[in-house]
Amino acid sequence: MYVMISKYLVPLDEVDKVRDEHLAFLDGLAKQGKLVIAGRQTPPVGGLVMIDAETEEEARELMSGDPYLAKGLAEYTATGFRPSLGRLTDV
Repeated sequence: MYVMISKYLVPLDEVDKVRDEHLAFLDGLAKQGKLVIAGRQTPPVGGLVMIDAETEEEARELMSGDPYLAKGLAEYTATGFRPSLGRLTDV
């Protein structure tokens, strides 16, 4: 599993113009069974997407179609994650 943390590179109003496309992209990942959870950070300087992927390469490939990336609105860092306790241990 990988945690993809985004950082917005442009003002929030520019990001929000593409948000519906971004959410549709994430919905596609959910339908593939790859999206664990996603949401915007507070304060809204980026977001978090948890992906069911075995490698960083796979996680980045899955996220490569994100409109935020394609339009240069955000960048992502990838961190591998293995749940040990809590609800996500069944994922």
